[in-house]
Amino acid sequence: MSLPLTIEWKIITEDKEKRIDSSDNTFEIMFSGYKLFPMDTPIDIMRHKESEQIGTAVITHISFENNATLCKYQLVSLYSVN
Repeated sequence: MSLPLTIEWKIITEDKEKRIDSSDNTFEIMFSGYKLFPMDTPIDIMRHKESEQIGTAVITHISFENNATLCKYQLVSLYSVN
């Protein structure tokens, strides 16, 4: 049995992220399917696939369950609020 897995190098939020801790700018987002991100390395954040980069984040947690990926990340820099 094969496992469909996508390796990602940026977070595309589609405005689905949830802030879980405002004191250290921690967010979580659920993706459909299994997505693997680099851990503890700064990566780009974008709102949409064809939009500009809005900031940089460091992935702190990834978990896989029921054909979904839960990703927690810390926002380390923000370029635009809109």
